[in-house]
Amino acid sequence: MVITTTKGEMEKLMAYYEFIGEDKERKSERAEKYWEISQVGKKVTVRFGKIGADGQLIVKDFETKEEAEAHMAKLIKEKSKKGCVEKPSPHA
Repeated sequence: MVITTTKGEMEKLMAYYEFIGEDKERKSERAEKYWEISQVGKKVTVRFGKIGADGQLIVKDFETKEEAEAHMAKLIKEKSKKGCVEKPSPHA
């Protein structure tokens, strides 16, 4: 996970994961997917799709920064259990 600060010292948390292999959920023998998550303040942004594609983007706002951090940690744990591997982000 990468932690950066921007102007105004707002902290940005970001993690990038890839999954290459059999996708049992979609009954596909070969999948090459990425999943990227970032959190700035009370906002969590998730981007996902096939490696090399722009993918889809989902943005979710929370009441507090702590709720956003907890949501991000939960999603990262879920992706890790499914076999996704953290890699350096090509978008950083």
